[in-house]
Amino acid sequence: MLVTLTEVIDGVKGKECAIPAFNVFGYEDAAAVIAAAEQLGAPVILATNKVAIEHMPIQHLGKLLCSMAESASVPVCVHLDHGKDYETVAEAIMHGYSSVMYDGSQLPLAENIRTTQEIVKMAHACGIPVEAEIGSVGYSDPSMNVKACYTEPEEARTFAEETGVDALAVAVGSVHRMEEQTAEIQFDRLQAIQDLVETPLVIHGSTGITDEDVKRLVTFNVVKVNIGTAIRMAFGHTLREEMNRQPRQFDRITLFQRPMQAVQDAAVKKMKLLGLG
Repeated sequence: MLVTLTEVIDGVKGKECAIPAFNVFGYEDAAAVIAAAEQLGAPVILATNKVAIEHMPIQHLGKLLCSMAESASVPVCVHLDHGKDYETVAEAIMHGYSSVMYDGSQLPLAENIRTTQEIVKMAHACGIPVEAEIGSVGYSDPSMNVKACYTEPEEARTFAEETGVDALAVAVGSVHRMEEQTAEIQFDRLQAIQDLVETPLVIHGSTGITDEDVKRLVTFNVVKVNIGTAIRMAFGHTLREEMNRQPRQFDRITLFQRPMQAVQDAAVKKMKLLGLG
């Protein structure tokens, strides 16, 4: 069933668990993620980032993913990840996304607040919840040209209070697109933010976080954890193995079967770490 971010957040309030937002790029990985959620009887978020919407336009992704969510036996939220401007966020809402993130984290604080307020006003008028980011989670790939900076607790409180966002992404040590689990999470900083901010918190770049630290995150007011690289690696590495194993096979439906299962298995593992299932 298709649900909003608020609805999945409400489902985990008071529990030591968080909802994973898996970055997906089309039918195959989205189907595998939904299969993982149905295997555990747990809710899940299908997220599409900048790369995904450049490859497949929002109007097509929105229809595809929302249709899949509506057919699922578990709650599924369809979420725009790192929307960079008003127009992109509006387009996502127009084409059925049930949650949006506006990312003004590279802007000065005052401008991030002002632009986020505009997004929140528009999205809330449409009944769609909004996630935003204060501080900035960096990338392991320097070509992304993203300036990383830790979230300051006082700024997080100001931002949350003045924007009225439904979920707040914070930077406490994770890094986007890490392939190894070497991130060092500043749990003291996370606690300081939680002490000042009532808004549910979000952690991005979670592939690089150790399993033990992922399990520890859910003891805080973290309700959403973004995961992308882990399932991309599961699909890509397994696909390469299949192509090497079947060098004469050209039917992609045949070649995709094991990679899809690998994504499902990887998603199940992450969901269990997050206290689901």
